[in-house]
Amino acid sequence: MDAQSIAQIRRFNRTVAEGIGTLTDHFLGRGRPYGESRVLWEIGTEGADIRELRDRLGLDSGYVSRLLRSLQRQRLVRVRVSAADRRVRRAELTGAGRRERGVLDARSDALANRMLEPLTEKQRAAFLDAVAQVERLLQPSLVRFAIERPTSADARWCWQQYFAELDERFQNGFDPAAALPVDVHEVTPPGGALIVARLHGRPIGSGSVKTPRGAPAYLKRMWVAREARGLGVGRRLLTELEEYARSTGARSIHLETNRTLTEAIALYRASGYVEVPAFNAEPYAHHWFEKPLAAPA
Repeated sequence: MDAQSIAQIRRFNRTVAEGIGTLTDHFLGRGRPYGESRVLWEIGTEGADIRELRDRLGLDSGYVSRLLRSLQRQRLVRVRVSAADRRVRRAELTGAGRRERGVLDARSDALANRMLEPLTEKQRAAFLDAVAQVERLLQPSLVRFAIERPTSADARWCWQQYFAELDERFQNGFDPAAALPVDVHEVTPPGGALIVARLHGRPIGSGSVKTPRGAPAYLKRMWVAREARGLGVGRRLLTELEEYARSTGARSIHLETNRTLTEAIALYRASGYVEVPAFNAEPYAHHWFEKPLAAPA
């Protein structure tokens, strides 16, 4: 990235930090830093599992523990073991914590109003349009990719969404039992991998790859949630899967797809995949693709 672009982003970051008051330990005039106030707000009136809270905010467990201990000392938060699963710890607001969250809400509204008030109606409209665009374009940098057990709740949820979309889009519907199977062992290291993409700790896509020894890698069940499309998640997910296949020694990768999945076909062709004759009997496939994989550096 060129130096001018980097400098512009840094100026933007400094302006935003100054504008919302994150530079002091008295965010919104409440005598605590921004991190503690944000955690208090994110816990919400219903409480939150600490692991989910950590994933949502992209914070490490040690830092979240320190923030929660401080909020506990202020008697704003209590931490309990979940009654449903003793391995899970939940954070909940005390009565004082709920009242403090209400104050934070009101002061956050006032801060937003102060940012908009000096602007003309035309400037406000332009500002709000720009904020919405920046928020959307910031999301790709917050997406995280991780190898996941195919039996995990998030992995199963992604596959369910994938099957539902195929059933909706294919002319005669989609029956997973009629398609070529994917055994969980085939997409579990070292046989392969399933990678889940998450935004704010929530799954927004997944893909899997089989890596049989001495044979081409085989890409299967790549899916991105509709609300995350257009952010480059599919391209990055494809790259993650290719990198995993390359790391196992695979020198080429195969996939097949249905003709109705035009966005996927365009992505594969733009990513260097070349159409080849059918290499399996997948009943839902109309196109078969292959791509050479360079040796890892």
